[in-house]
Amino acid sequence: MPTFAAVDIGSNSCRLKIAEVQMHRLKTLHEDREVTRLGESVFQTGVISPEAMAATIRALKRFHKAVQLHVADKVRVVATSAMRDARNSDAFIEWVRSATGWNVEVISGLEEGRLIHLGVVTHEVGARGRCVLIDLGGGSCEVTVSDGGRIKSMVSLPLGAVRLQQEFLMTDPPAREDVARLKQYIDRELKKAEKKIGMPRAALVIATSGTASALAEASSDARKKAAIKDKKKSLVKKRVEHVGTLTAHSTEVRALVDRLAKMRDEQRAAIPGIGPRRSEIIVGGAFVYASLMERFGLKSFRYSSLGLRDGMLAQMLGDADLRTSVHQKIESERWAGVLEVCRRYGIEQRQVEPVRQHVVELFHALVRVHELPEEYRLWLESAAMMQDVGKFMNHQGHHRHAQYIIANSEIFGFSPEQRVIVSALARYLGKTRPDAMDRVMRTLPIEEHTNVIRAIALLRLAAALNQDRASATLRIRIYVYPKRVLLELAPSRGGAELEAWSVKKEATYFREVFRRELFVEVV
Repeated sequence: MPTFAAVDIGSNSCRLKIAEVQMHRLKTLHEDREVTRLGESVFQTGVISPEAMAATIRALKRFHKAVQLHVADKVRVVATSAMRDARNSDAFIEWVRSATGWNVEVISGLEEGRLIHLGVVTHEVGARGRCVLIDLGGGSCEVTVSDGGRIKSMVSLPLGAVRLQQEFLMTDPPAREDVARLKQYIDRELKKAEKKIGMPRAALVIATSGTASALAEASSDARKKAAIKDKKKSLVKKRVEHVGTLTAHSTEVRALVDRLAKMRDEQRAAIPGIGPRRSEIIVGGAFVYASLMERFGLKSFRYSSLGLRDGMLAQMLGDADLRTSVHQKIESERWAGVLEVCRRYGIEQRQVEPVRQHVVELFHALVRVHELPEEYRLWLESAAMMQDVGKFMNHQGHHRHAQYIIANSEIFGFSPEQRVIVSALARYLGKTRPDAMDRVMRTLPIEEHTNVIRAIALLRLAAALNQDRASATLRIRIYVYPKRVLLELAPSRGGAELEAWSVKKEATYFREVFRRELFVEVV
C-alpha cells in the first residue's frame, strides 16, 4: 500500500508526518517536530535570517532521512505565512531543493485553512456538524466556519504568535503601552474578520496548533488546582478521564492572558502546558484567543492535535484513492471553487455547461486514444467552465487573460501546479496552439507537457461542438477504430453544419496529437 509524507514548514516550527494507506484509511507511521522560528526575522526585517534558514534545513534533513527510511511514495512539502512574506523565500526554496531534493510549495492563507479543515473534519469526532475551527500558528490565524463537513466561510488574519511577539512585545514582561497597541491591532483585524464571516453560531469550537494546546492545558491545570482547593476531587477525576480532551473556556483564557502579560518569561515557562519555548511567544497568541472568543461569543474551545499535515495527507489519500469519501469531498470543494470563479467573473453556467458535458463525453469515449490520467477529467471540466473569464478584462485576447486569471486566482482545492495546468488548457482554445517554447508551456512541469497537449486537443474538439450556444446541445456518437475516430452529430433541433465545419478544422491538429484521422458526419 502507498506511503505518504507531509512536511509543514511553519513560521514557528517544522512538522513531519508519515502515514501508510491501509484499507482506504491512513495509519500514522512516524511523526517529528522541530521549533526553528523561521518567521522570527521575517516579521522584523522582511527576510529570513541565515540562522533560521540553517536551523530549518537541519530539521528538514532529519525529516528527509525518515522519509527515505519509510520509503514514502509521495512527499508534499508546504510553507506558510513566513514564506509568503519573506523577500528572500526563493533563496530558501533553492536551498531546500539542493539539500533534500524537495520542491517547497508556498500556499496561501485560505489554502492553509482549507487543508487544516480537511484534516480536522476527516478525523475529529463531531467536526462534521456545525463548528468553528481556529488555527493560530506562528504567522497567521485562520478562522473557519464549517457545517456538514463543508466550509461555509473562512478568513486568514495576520495574527500569528511569532509575528505579534516580534512586532509588538519588545520587553519582558511586556510594557503596558505595547500591550495596548497589540490589543488595538487585534481588534482591528477581528473587525475585518467579522465583516467576512459574520457572527458564527456553533456549539463546537475546535482549536489547533501549539498556542491552543498550551492555553487548554494551562486552563485544565488551573481547574484541577481549584477543584483540589475546594476539595472536589471527584470532579478532578472526571475531568481528567474525559477521553483525554483538553478544553478552555472564554473566562479562563481571559484570566490566563491577564496573568501571562504580567509575568516574566521564566514564570510563564513554569506554567504546565506552556514550557520554555512556548513561553517566549504565548502572550500575543493568548490575547488573540481571548479577544476572538469574546468578540464572536465563543464560550469555549476544544483542542485538537490535528493540523495542516493531516489535511495534506488526507488530500494525498483522496487524490490517490477514488473510492474514499475524502476524494468525493475534495472534488466537491474543487468544483465549488470553480463555480465561485465563474460567478466572480460573470460567467453564466448555462453557456459553458454544453462544452463541459461534451469534453467529459469525449474523455470517456476516447480513453484508449488519449491515455490521460483520471484527474485530467476534472482539469478539463474546470477549463471548460472558466475558459471565458478573460472576457472580464477584455474580449480581445481573452484566452491570454483567462490563462492569467486562472493561474493566479485562489481556487479551493487546486494547488498552484494544478491551476497552471488548468490555465494552460484554457489558454489554447483560440487560434494559438501550444508550443514547448511558449511562456505558458515553460511554466508547466516537463513531465506534464504531453498530457496537457492531449487534453488541449480534446477541449478544442468540445469547443468546436458548441459553436451556437443558444441552440440545444448536440447529441454525439463516438466510434473509435484502430486508425481513425468518427463523430456522428445528431442535433435535437436545427442544423449542425457549423459544428461539423468547426470539427473538421480540428482534424489536422487531432491527427498531429493522436496519430489518428478524425471524421465527422451529420445524421
